[in-house]
Amino acid sequence: MGLTLTEKILRAHLVDGEPVKGQEIGIRIDQTLTQDATGTMAYLEFEAMGVPRVRTERSVAYIDHNTLQNGFENADDHRFIGSVAKKHGIHFSRPGNGICHQVHLERYGIPGKTLIGSDSHTPTGGGIGMIAIGAGGLDVAVAMGGGAYYITYPQVVKVNLTGKLSPWVAAKDVILEVLRRLSVKGGVGKVIEYCGEGVKTLSVPERATITNMGAELGATTSIFPSDEITKQFLEAQGRGEVWSEQSADADAVYDEVVDINLSELVPLAACPHSPDNVKSCEEIGKLKIDQVCIGSCTNSSLLDMMKVAHILKGKTVHPDVSLSIAPGSKQVLNMMADMGLLSIMIAAGARILESACGPCIGMGQSPNSGGISLRTFNRNFLGRSGTKDGQIYLVSPELAAISAVTGYLTDPREIGEMPEFVLPEKFTVNDNMIALPASEEEAADVEILRGPNIKPYPETAPLEASIEAPVSLKVEDNITTDHIMPAGAKILPLRSNIPAISQHCFTVCDEAFPTRAKELGKSIIVGGSNYGQGSSREHAALAPLYLGIKAVLVKSFARIHRANLVNAGILPLTFVNEADYDAISQGDVLELADIRAKVEAGETQFNVINKTTGKEIPVLCELTGRTKDIMLAGGLLDYTRENLK
Repeated sequence: MGLTLTEKILRAHLVDGEPVKGQEIGIRIDQTLTQDATGTMAYLEFEAMGVPRVRTERSVAYIDHNTLQNGFENADDHRFIGSVAKKHGIHFSRPGNGICHQVHLERYGIPGKTLIGSDSHTPTGGGIGMIAIGAGGLDVAVAMGGGAYYITYPQVVKVNLTGKLSPWVAAKDVILEVLRRLSVKGGVGKVIEYCGEGVKTLSVPERATITNMGAELGATTSIFPSDEITKQFLEAQGRGEVWSEQSADADAVYDEVVDINLSELVPLAACPHSPDNVKSCEEIGKLKIDQVCIGSCTNSSLLDMMKVAHILKGKTVHPDVSLSIAPGSKQVLNMMADMGLLSIMIAAGARILESACGPCIGMGQSPNSGGISLRTFNRNFLGRSGTKDGQIYLVSPELAAISAVTGYLTDPREIGEMPEFVLPEKFTVNDNMIALPASEEEAADVEILRGPNIKPYPETAPLEASIEAPVSLKVEDNITTDHIMPAGAKILPLRSNIPAISQHCFTVCDEAFPTRAKELGKSIIVGGSNYGQGSSREHAALAPLYLGIKAVLVKSFARIHRANLVNAGILPLTFVNEADYDAISQGDVLELADIRAKVEAGETQFNVINKTTGKEIPVLCELTGRTKDIMLAGGLLDYTRENLK
């Protein structure tokens, strides 16, 4: 029986466990990436491990999230990350060089390699045939120190692509169609592997758009084969020597197959407030809009910008619409200028933003109150834009550009004939905004620069013998990490200061939660299905840890957030019977009797007693040998500190 591409790469990197679906495995990590919203904490954790130099083939620190400097905090974090990178053997992509995923695809990604990043959209690297996975910052720190990365050996879903995209139908429409079919939790425990004759009709930037937004499926990652198209892309980047062919065996067996005929797809949009709330342009109708934002790690490639410029040429943005465009990297911006694309956009009235994440994480460009904004981004969670009642639609660059001109949501097929867009044979390569680390000999003299906003990792403690605590918060299904730990220009600068950022924890749901949780001393959170979906931000576990959260009891978890809870030493519990969710109210006192002994004994099911009502509630506490030991130790940092020396 043949192997899928996913299985081939995972098995080639296997260092712990057996390749059996559903069991935990440890894999060797070749590359890591961080960004500045998660990077400061990741490097504080790396320092705490006492490893003098990274042990990966390549680790890169990017500055792309917290680039709005309206106080000292972000600039201090950037300075700290730059000094850590110089001292510990990490490449440092400076502010202005671009979005981590776009730059990594251009300059560092290698087919067949493994990459983890402290950003949930790290699967962008799957567009060139990498196993690229989003992870918590502590997991990335462990990998930088030479430790394995642990995941559940996944099921593999084959998305069989046939046909070819019709004119003005985009790669964004492919992933929106997958989301429409599978939902935001349909990829949990799975890798999405794209196969079929339709693959060869898609360029690397288009493939990367699809794998990037596969994060919204809850999938471990997504991957395309590495073929001649991949080779051409890498050669155009001056990196042809790193190419290798990567593909599934002809007789590979998949756990699930999804067939998509590219020729049948139409322009789609994800409607508020979820990436899987997908409808066609025809279904939505002639929707008047207020704002258009083009960019983000999903759709900011040169190919995207070429299409946008073609649509805007000789036109003017509608007077009722604000259009902003953020190229994904310095390379893209340089080439836009050289090719005349930039002048076309400026002439049309577009507002050109820096090559950074920007509006995608609520860092500027918030829409007007109640405003309707079309965005080429990957998430449209409630309030993520910075405007709580903003109505955010996720669309392709083609649909976004024509709608910016007409003033309403417009099917791009109305534009007329589409020319052939061909990527250049050679990209402009200039890595002058990537600072190389000091040599091992010079590293001893490099000073780590810390600002006053940088605080240490929260204190942890071994798992208690028993836990008796009130429910400080009860929330419903599909709670995202934006609910738990909001993004945005006001809060992101506090990412290196857990005491300060914890004051914003869950305030989207309940403004009184931080104060209540701190006053209680220790407490428990109860939630619904797919709890913790969205970003990889470990702050959604570290802030609750600081506020005294001892356990989270839910119907089901999103993958990365559950791992982050374990890493922080917070018990992840799930209901055996989902109906028992209704048997707990906020304020009820729950007892986990003899919990340490039960975890030590490997018990995976036991009863939680609701001491307020007297009801016994069966729960699952599914911890493997390794995660059991992490939980007993009080978190991953304590567990790994000695093992990596």
